[in-house]
Amino acid sequence: MLNLVIIALVVTLGGLLLVVSRQPDTFHVERSRSIAAPRDKVFAHINDFHLWQQWSPWARLDPAMQVSYSGPDTGVGATQSWVGNNQVGQGSSTIVESRPSELVRLKLAFLKPFKANNDVVFTLLPEGDKVRVTWAMSGSKNLLMKGMHMVMDMDKLCGQAFEQGLAQLEVQAQQA
Repeated sequence: MLNLVIIALVVTLGGLLLVVSRQPDTFHVERSRSIAAPRDKVFAHINDFHLWQQWSPWARLDPAMQVSYSGPDTGVGATQSWVGNNQVGQGSSTIVESRPSELVRLKLAFLKPFKANNDVVFTLLPEGDKVRVTWAMSGSKNLLMKGMHMVMDMDKLCGQAFEQGLAQLEVQAQQA
Protein backbone atom coordinates (compact mmCIF):
# COMPACT_ATOMS: atom_id res chain seq x y z
CA MET A 1 0.00 0.00 0.00
CA LEU A 2 2.80 2.40 0.88
CA ASN A 3 4.42 1.69 -2.48
CA LEU A 4 1.21 2.72 -4.28
CA VAL A 5 1.08 5.98 -2.34
CA ILE A 6 4.71 6.73 -3.20
CA ILE A 7 4.13 5.91 -6.87
CA ALA A 8 1.02 8.12 -6.92
CA LEU A 9 2.97 11.01 -5.36
CA VAL A 10 5.84 10.64 -7.83
CA VAL A 11 3.44 10.54 -10.80
CA THR A 12 1.52 13.55 -9.49
CA LEU A 13 4.71 15.52 -8.87
CA GLY A 14 6.04 14.56 -12.30
CA GLY A 15 2.78 15.68 -13.93
CA LEU A 16 2.85 18.95 -12.05
CA LEU A 17 6.44 19.64 -13.08
CA LEU A 18 5.54 18.85 -16.69
CA VAL A 19 2.63 21.32 -16.61
CA VAL A 20 4.78 24.03 -14.97
CA SER A 21 7.67 23.51 -17.41
CA ARG A 22 5.32 24.00 -20.37
CA GLN A 23 4.29 27.49 -19.25
CA PRO A 24 5.56 30.45 -21.34
CA ASP A 25 9.25 31.26 -20.91
CA THR A 26 8.63 35.01 -20.82
CA PHE A 27 6.13 37.50 -19.41
CA HIS A 28 5.01 40.99 -20.38
CA VAL A 29 2.98 43.50 -18.36
CA GLU A 30 1.92 46.80 -19.87
CA ARG A 31 -0.34 49.68 -18.92
CA SER A 32 -0.96 53.08 -20.52
CA ARG A 33 -2.50 56.33 -19.41
CA SER A 34 -3.27 59.57 -21.15
CA ILE A 35 -1.75 62.27 -18.94
CA ALA A 36 -2.82 65.92 -19.05
CA ALA A 37 0.62 67.43 -18.62
CA PRO A 38 3.45 68.58 -20.88
CA ARG A 39 5.53 65.71 -22.23
CA ASP A 40 8.80 67.21 -20.98
CA LYS A 41 7.48 67.43 -17.40
CA VAL A 42 6.27 63.81 -17.45
CA PHE A 43 9.59 62.71 -18.93
CA ALA A 44 11.52 64.57 -16.22
CA HIS A 45 9.73 62.57 -13.50
CA ILE A 46 10.55 59.27 -15.17
CA ASN A 47 14.14 60.12 -16.14
CA ASP A 48 15.14 61.14 -12.57
CA PHE A 49 15.02 58.39 -9.93
CA HIS A 50 15.14 61.05 -7.19
CA LEU A 51 11.58 62.01 -8.22
CA TRP A 52 10.24 58.44 -8.24
CA GLN A 53 9.49 58.53 -4.52
CA GLN A 54 6.75 61.07 -5.32
CA TRP A 55 4.85 58.76 -7.69
CA SER A 56 6.15 55.18 -7.49
CA PRO A 57 3.51 52.74 -6.21
CA TRP A 58 6.24 50.82 -4.36
CA ALA A 59 7.29 53.86 -2.34
CA ARG A 60 3.80 53.85 -0.83
CA LEU A 61 4.02 50.14 0.02
CA ASP A 62 7.07 50.75 2.20
CA PRO A 63 7.58 54.37 3.30
CA ALA A 64 10.63 53.19 5.33
CA MET A 65 12.30 51.69 2.25
CA GLN A 66 15.99 52.63 2.04
CA VAL A 67 16.86 54.06 -1.37
CA SER A 68 20.32 55.04 -2.61
CA TYR A 69 21.43 56.60 -5.87
CA SER A 70 24.58 56.34 -7.96
CA GLY A 71 25.79 57.54 -11.31
CA PRO A 72 24.45 60.70 -12.91
CA ASP A 73 21.33 62.31 -11.46
CA THR A 74 19.33 61.71 -14.64
CA GLY A 75 19.49 59.76 -17.86
CA VAL A 76 21.72 56.92 -18.97
CA GLY A 77 23.73 55.46 -16.12
CA ALA A 78 21.52 56.80 -13.34
CA THR A 79 20.89 54.01 -10.83
CA GLN A 80 18.66 53.60 -7.82
CA SER A 81 19.00 50.74 -5.36
CA TRP A 82 16.56 49.86 -2.63
CA VAL A 83 16.06 47.63 0.37
CA GLY A 84 12.56 47.34 1.74
CA ASN A 85 9.94 45.10 3.26
CA ASN A 86 8.74 41.87 1.61
CA GLN A 87 6.39 43.76 -0.71
CA VAL A 88 9.18 45.78 -2.34
CA GLY A 89 12.13 43.50 -1.69
CA GLN A 90 15.65 44.47 -2.66
CA GLY A 91 17.07 45.41 -6.02
CA SER A 92 18.22 48.12 -8.38
CA SER A 93 17.17 49.94 -11.55
CA THR A 94 19.54 51.49 -14.05
CA ILE A 95 18.58 53.74 -16.95
CA VAL A 96 20.14 52.22 -20.08
CA GLU A 97 18.45 54.41 -22.71
CA SER A 98 16.96 57.87 -22.49
CA ARG A 99 15.50 59.89 -25.35
CA PRO A 100 14.17 63.26 -24.15
CA SER A 101 10.39 63.37 -23.97
CA GLU A 102 10.12 60.04 -25.85
CA LEU A 103 11.50 57.01 -24.00
CA VAL A 104 13.25 55.76 -20.86
CA ARG A 105 14.51 52.16 -20.81
CA LEU A 106 15.63 50.50 -17.56
CA LYS A 107 17.34 47.32 -16.49
CA LEU A 108 15.60 46.13 -13.35
CA ALA A 109 17.42 43.65 -11.11
CA PHE A 110 15.59 42.09 -8.17
CA LEU A 111 17.68 40.41 -5.48
CA LYS A 112 14.94 39.64 -2.93
CA PRO A 113 12.49 38.09 -2.40
CA PHE A 114 13.41 36.39 -5.72
CA LYS A 115 16.24 37.03 -8.15
CA ALA A 116 15.04 38.35 -11.49
CA ASN A 117 16.29 40.58 -14.27
CA ASN A 118 13.65 42.45 -16.21
CA ASP A 119 13.44 45.11 -18.88
CA VAL A 120 11.26 48.15 -18.25
CA VAL A 121 10.30 50.70 -20.90
CA PHE A 122 8.42 53.96 -20.56
CA THR A 123 7.26 55.43 -23.86
CA LEU A 124 5.73 58.89 -24.22
CA LEU A 125 3.68 59.71 -27.29
CA PRO A 126 1.90 63.00 -28.02
CA GLU A 127 -1.88 62.73 -27.88
CA GLY A 128 -3.39 66.11 -28.65
CA ASP A 129 -2.70 68.34 -25.66
CA LYS A 130 -1.89 65.26 -23.54
CA VAL A 131 0.78 62.60 -23.54
CA ARG A 132 0.15 58.85 -23.68
CA VAL A 133 2.56 57.17 -21.26
CA THR A 134 3.05 53.42 -21.56
CA TRP A 135 4.82 51.52 -18.77
CA ALA A 136 5.91 48.04 -19.84
CA MET A 137 7.94 45.33 -18.13
CA SER A 138 9.10 42.04 -19.60
CA GLY A 139 11.43 39.27 -18.61
CA SER A 140 12.13 35.59 -18.61
CA LYS A 141 10.70 33.02 -16.23
CA ASN A 142 12.64 30.16 -14.68
CA LEU A 143 10.81 27.06 -13.43
CA LEU A 144 10.05 28.62 -10.03
CA MET A 145 8.65 31.79 -11.63
CA LYS A 146 6.57 29.71 -14.06
CA GLY A 147 4.99 27.96 -11.08
CA MET A 148 4.37 31.24 -9.28
CA HIS A 149 2.75 32.74 -12.38
CA MET A 150 0.33 29.81 -12.43
CA VAL A 151 -1.08 30.74 -9.02
CA MET A 152 -0.50 34.52 -9.02
CA ASP A 153 -1.81 36.74 -11.78
CA MET A 154 1.31 38.83 -12.34
CA ASP A 155 -0.35 40.90 -15.04
CA LYS A 156 -3.07 41.87 -12.60
CA LEU A 157 -0.72 42.45 -9.65
CA CYS A 158 1.91 44.46 -11.53
CA GLY A 159 -0.69 46.01 -13.80
CA GLN A 160 -2.57 47.48 -10.84
CA ALA A 161 0.68 48.92 -9.48
CA PHE A 162 1.51 50.40 -12.89
CA GLU A 163 -1.97 51.98 -13.06
CA GLN A 164 -1.52 53.51 -9.60
CA GLY A 165 1.93 54.76 -10.50
CA LEU A 166 0.77 56.34 -13.75
CA ALA A 167 -2.08 58.09 -11.91
CA GLN A 168 0.38 59.48 -9.35
CA LEU A 169 2.80 60.41 -12.14
CA GLU A 170 0.05 62.53 -13.67
CA VAL A 171 -0.54 64.32 -10.36
CA GLN A 172 3.16 65.04 -9.91
CA ALA A 173 3.68 66.20 -13.52
CA GLN A 174 0.71 68.55 -13.25
CA GLN A 175 2.12 70.08 -10.06
CA ALA A 176 5.63 70.56 -11.50
